[in-house]
Formats: sequence, structure tokens, C-alpha cells
Amino acid sequence: MSDAKKKFEAAAAAVLKAKKDPGSDLKLKLYAHYKQATEGDVKGEKPGFTDFVNRAKYEAWAKLKGMGAEDAMKAYVKLVERVTRE
Repeated sequence: MSDAKKKFEAAAAAVLKAKKDPGSDLKLKLYAHYKQATEGDVKGEKPGFTDFVNRAKYEAWAKLKGMGAEDAMKAYVKLVERVTRE
């Protein structure tokens, strides 16, 4: 397993134990980078304008189109560090 993947998996576990709420914007970035790292580019239809939450998630993930899995993992780890530092 690559070093980036190990750090990514550790960060994914650590973010669940975060004591503070990172806020909606950072949560979207975390979600998007996690999905890009684990699934690649966004797939499927963009949710309708009345489905605010899923539309925001889709759009955040779509902004990362073309980013490689390892780069997404590294970015995710940096975001998690912002959330978990006290």
C-alpha cells in the first residue's frame, strides 16, 4: 500500500473523531476529495435544483474532475488536518 493511501485511510478514520464541526463548506470539500480519491471523476446525472444537498455535493465533486486519486488523497489529508487540529 502506498504511503499516500495509508495517510488517506488514517485521515478518513480521524475525521470521524473530530471534536469540532468543520462547517458546510469544508464538509463539501472533504466529501468531494474523498469521492475523487475513491471513485474518480463524478458520474451520473446532476441532481435537480430542489435537491440542494445532493446538488451541492455533485457540484463540489465535479470541480475536481481530472484530478488523480493520489492528488485527491493528499488534498483530503490536508483538509482533515485542518479539521482535527485543536
